[in-house]
Amino acid sequence: MIVAAKKMNQISEYFFSEKMKEINDLEKKGAKVINLGIGNPDLLPPKGVINEMKKASVLKTANTYQSYIGIEEFRNAISNWYGKKYKVNVDPRSEILPLMGSKEGIMHISMSYLDKGDKVLVPNPGYPTYSSVSKLLEAEIIYYNLYEDENWYPNIHLLEKMNDLKKVKIMWVNYPHMPTGATITLDKLEELVLFSKKNRILLVHDNPYSFILNNEPPLSIFNVKGAKNIALELNSLSKSYNMPGWRVGMIIGKKEFIRNILKVKSQMDSGMYYPLQIASIEAMNNDLKWFNKLNREYLQRRKIIWEICDYLNLKYMKKSSGIFVWARITGSEKNDYIWSNEFLKNHHIFITPGRVFGNNGKGYVRFSMCCPVKILEQAKNRIFS
Repeated sequence: MIVAAKKMNQISEYFFSEKMKEINDLEKKGAKVINLGIGNPDLLPPKGVINEMKKASVLKTANTYQSYIGIEEFRNAISNWYGKKYKVNVDPRSEILPLMGSKEGIMHISMSYLDKGDKVLVPNPGYPTYSSVSKLLEAEIIYYNLYEDENWYPNIHLLEKMNDLKKVKIMWVNYPHMPTGATITLDKLEELVLFSKKNRILLVHDNPYSFILNNEPPLSIFNVKGAKNIALELNSLSKSYNMPGWRVGMIIGKKEFIRNILKVKSQMDSGMYYPLQIASIEAMNNDLKWFNKLNREYLQRRKIIWEICDYLNLKYMKKSSGIFVWARITGSEKNDYIWSNEFLKNHHIFITPGRVFGNNGKGYVRFSMCCPVKILEQAKNRIFS
């Protein structure tokens, strides 16, 4: 018998992959399920993006292997984008590594810097992939707690008191935060950079939600002076430009970090499809009008979800960013997993239980705004009837 690697026992199939099977089974039985659980943007990319991809696809060189570091025009576009949107200077020749979506960057960075037994600081609640990848690499996870009454920000004073920081190699941070939507200030980013420098930890800021319903100027970890010596940043076009299926992301960081990560990435793929790079350049050339239009749509959607939350007596933060509404259960059934399953059973509406994102997500649920206003109104009517 062929036996799977022992480390496979530490992970399971991604929650949303399993849940979609359950939803598909319900729909085969005649149920019309409204999915408010998954952050999968349903809107079209900016005008012109698809046309640019189509035009590029018929060029002679379009279907050949591409450079592992992306074409020069694409890297220049990313550099200009960071300069305009974040006020950060990025060298397109050495400080940018395009990715097939930022999710693969989590694996590439981890493989580049973690040995078996190394320790990793992972937010709780937080994106589950940070944990899954660390387990696959047999690193030891140290969860740092995030709490609502601290605006979902890590308690640096408690982290400083930890006895085993010497073996910590990577700290994952993510603001605007998924799943809660909490934002961060520049002085708090400075605090994180100082902590990482002091303890010689690679700080990785996962930053895909900067432009969605964010009332503050978008922040990069590199807005902090000296951060390039200790930090990397992941970014993506998935949420900002409605391009999740295109799988276009990037790592930003100093050349020594990028070179090391490239050693791993160049073993994994043979470069990004040329038309995707050309189309992505078109996307990033859009100005603030694009985000204003996008956010007007999300404001309408969020308003309906807030109305649903009010009706269900769920408590949520009004000052939050990103494509989700994170809400605390206050009724008699406070087990979020049971609550979510009962809600799916009774209303045929899927809402993500908070414990998917860690123990500190227990008692919370997460709504996705990636659903048209018309469908959200249908969901509201089902619940209110």
